[in-house]
Amino acid sequence: MVNLKEKPFYLNDAQIQWVEDSIASMSLDEKLGQLFVILQAQPGFGENQIQALLAQSHMGGLRWQNGGSKEATYQQLALFQKHSKLPLLIAANCDDGGNSVAPGGVFVATAAECGAGEGTENAYHVGLVAGREASAVGVNWMFNPVVDVYQNWRNTIVNTRSYGSDPDKVIANARAYIKGIKDANPNMACTIKHFPGDGVEELDQHLVMGVNNLSVEDWEASFGKVYRTLINDGVEAIMVGHIALPAMSRKLRPGIQDKDIKPASLAPELLTDLVRDELGFNGVIISDASHMVGFTATAKRSESVPGAIIAGCDMFLFANDIDEDISFLRAAYERGDLTEERLSDALHRVLGLKAKLHLNEKRMPAESALDCIGCEEHQSYTAQAADSCITLVKDTRNNLPIDPKTKKRVFLVYVGSTPTTKGYKGDPAKQVVIEELEHAGFEVDVCPNFHALEIENGVSPMNFVKMLSHAPRADFVKTHDWALIVVNVKGYAQENEVRLRWSCNHSMELPWYNEEVPTVAMSLNYTNHLIDLPQVHTFVNAYAPNRPHIRAAIQKLTGQSQFHGTADESVFCGRWDTRL
Repeated sequence: MVNLKEKPFYLNDAQIQWVEDSIASMSLDEKLGQLFVILQAQPGFGENQIQALLAQSHMGGLRWQNGGSKEATYQQLALFQKHSKLPLLIAANCDDGGNSVAPGGVFVATAAECGAGEGTENAYHVGLVAGREASAVGVNWMFNPVVDVYQNWRNTIVNTRSYGSDPDKVIANARAYIKGIKDANPNMACTIKHFPGDGVEELDQHLVMGVNNLSVEDWEASFGKVYRTLINDGVEAIMVGHIALPAMSRKLRPGIQDKDIKPASLAPELLTDLVRDELGFNGVIISDASHMVGFTATAKRSESVPGAIIAGCDMFLFANDIDEDISFLRAAYERGDLTEERLSDALHRVLGLKAKLHLNEKRMPAESALDCIGCEEHQSYTAQAADSCITLVKDTRNNLPIDPKTKKRVFLVYVGSTPTTKGYKGDPAKQVVIEELEHAGFEVDVCPNFHALEIENGVSPMNFVKMLSHAPRADFVKTHDWALIVVNVKGYAQENEVRLRWSCNHSMELPWYNEEVPTVAMSLNYTNHLIDLPQVHTFVNAYAPNRPHIRAAIQKLTGQSQFHGTADESVFCGRWDTRL
């Protein structure tokens, strides 16, 4: 049984009594409901709907998704807390600051950006802003920091979410992030994820079961070191990815067959034997999102829902159909597969975390706390991160700095993500790039984009013809002093590996101009685009498609400020030609 007086709970006798009394007062369905964290992404959800959902689910936690104003968010979360029999754990993903909590929340920096900077001050500011702005709307549980060790440049699901390939750098920045959270709100829990570790392969657990193929020794030296350190520090929760760790499963279950190797979220040898017994973690274990194919690929949902709790998860993230998912748990309990001891253990940890956060005493902050969201202090941290982290990956032709007085005319090629909806109206960061280049003193000639032409001119074969058009090289050189390729490509849960994609085939966007005029490429998102632009001799990672980062990057391109960021070795994608 969990000892609530020990790390990470440290409860006093009165708090423990509240936990025991609360559990004793619950029906079986209420106990089972406490194991669920339900997604709530509808800011217009009315009070009657909230009451109905709580009565139906008896959920122990809520995962908030940005939507609606900060005032609407606060009011809705306050209604959830008002009508819940027991206080709710309210969680949010705040990888980059407070921007995922409410409109106006401040993006500070990505983890990759923090890893590129010297020291850990930026990671601290990300945590500080996230903690303040999330706390203001009523969030009390942070599903952060991400502590994946980035070992495969092809992996784009954690590319910007990892502090880098060095476990010590991951530990230092994660500690700084957590300190920022605790300085903002001592009564907010943190979560390290995605155990047993993403970033080793390129697959996305939204689409397939992930596999961390490290040997036991290599895992212990990297991910194991990270988890042992942060568990010892007292982190409250671990989120378990739908990622298998075959070498460790084979060590802990000698003779286990390949077909029986499960993702960690369903593997008792990884959760109970390794996390609980070997690593000594006493806090809350929560599964990653249960709609991911990585979770559902190896078992029917009727088996996997209770299987996650039986294996050692204390909470289950999201529901497909809440009544059905609870029925799966109830059936497992009635069969004896989900034992009374395992259920009690999970409940004590869930309620123990609520008591640690003093939610039994105060469920919501004062509404006046909303004033911190988007404040000038928080915005200043964004500019500070941009200045200290933007990275000159290479400049092998000495193209920089570029003086707008002598190289005024720039050919801008902007490559965004491929549109996925008829409602596509263009990437707003493109206009910011144009404005900031003009602000710096450049004349900007914007390369056509096929998707933009289809919107502006209507669907026509002539749009494709226009994209094939190339001026004579001599004319191009006469009218352009340099070229800038700006890449803002990202993806989520559609493909395992997201790569640069030009707007059409044989496009005039392609870098045929690279040897004609000095050419610079700049990423506003992923750090691995050199794999698709190896021939470009000057490359910058600017990390974010917002004005402070774009302005800071252009100031550095023009020599008004220095580059301070340091590139992780992964940016060269394991190739020799990307370094030229």
